[in-house]
Amino acid sequence: MKNKHVGFLIIGIALLFFFVVMSYNNAIKTIIDTTCTHGTSCPMQITLRTQEIISYSLMGLLVVVGLFISFLMKEDLRLHKKETKLSKEELNSKIENLDEEEKKIMQIVLREDGSIYQSDLIKETKLSKVKVSRLLDRLEGKGLIERKRRGMTNVIILK
Repeated sequence: MKNKHVGFLIIGIALLFFFVVMSYNNAIKTIIDTTCTHGTSCPMQITLRTQEIISYSLMGLLVVVGLFISFLMKEDLRLHKKETKLSKEELNSKIENLDEEEKKIMQIVLREDGSIYQSDLIKETKLSKVKVSRLLDRLEGKGLIERKRRGMTNVIILK
């Protein structure tokens, strides 16, 4: 989910909470007004004001967090996705010099926006683990990709 959507979701939830808290506070105020005999100096009135300040402040904080996430956070959510250092022309010229299996792997990595799990590459190419590992060794040696360990598999990242 994009940050903008998450931010708007948080703002929507904050507005929903705002209306719930507002109706709750109004109900409590009605109860206090009918049951409290001390007037405005009643301890329940002071407690209600404190509760209103805290609850509306929290709603405001949620709205600010939602706005921050929506408009100020970067959209890069992929695992360690890097900007490609090679220009498209350089990348294309290097890919032209690869053999067919290496080209196939590079096309898959490019199609997946520059990062893919090694296990997904194995499934998609239908090559053995050893063959894919050796092909990735060659591509890494040529400076086209980088492998980063993630649990029991590697993430292949376009350099």
